[in-house]
Amino acid sequence: QDIRDCPGPLSALTDLNAAVKEKFRHLRGRIQELEQMAKEQDKESEKQALLREVENHKKQMLSNQAAWRKANLACKIAIDNSEKDQLLQGRDSLRQRKTTKESLAESASNITESLMGISRMMSQQVQQSEETVQTLANSSRTILEANEEFKSMSGTIQLGRKLITKYNRRELTDKLLIFLALALFLATVLYILKKRLFPFL
Repeated sequence: QDIRDCPGPLSALTDLNAAVKEKFRHLRGRIQELEQMAKEQDKESEKQALLREVENHKKQMLSNQAAWRKANLACKIAIDNSEKDQLLQGRDSLRQRKTTKESLAESASNITESLMGISRMMSQQVQQSEETVQTLANSSRTILEANEEFKSMSGTIQLGRKLITKYNRRELTDKLLIFLALALFLATVLYILKKRLFPFL
């Protein structure tokens, strides 16, 4: 809207466009960083969520670029018309020239204020992007730490399973030995009873 309403001259419009181009370049870099971070995520759901966020940012940026180009075209047409009108009014009095200078000074002041507003707006957007990237980095770090803890717990569980299996085998062996000892004891008792009660057999 500031570019569309820019009263001129073309140098002021060029300065506005240069500032906007720099902000777009910085924003594009941030979006690429966010996309790279999304691709590095281990969890598929988080990866897809970040990729959707990246896609939304790209669409918004493309929409802003299209609006920016339309505003530039409208502003250039308006400036051309304004310059033509000024050429036609070149025979006006000195009072009109003074008024034109004051108008140009006021326009320059308005352009400066508009540039400052655009700069503040883009700065806020960049800050929000940085906070988003930092939040995602913290989330990724937490996920990695949890993954390491899960791996450690898995090792402990496997060791416990091996020990339980070992103890179960030892218990089975002990039961078998007790059974054999009991059988030997009963056989011995039966043999002694046989010899005592039926010595003739």
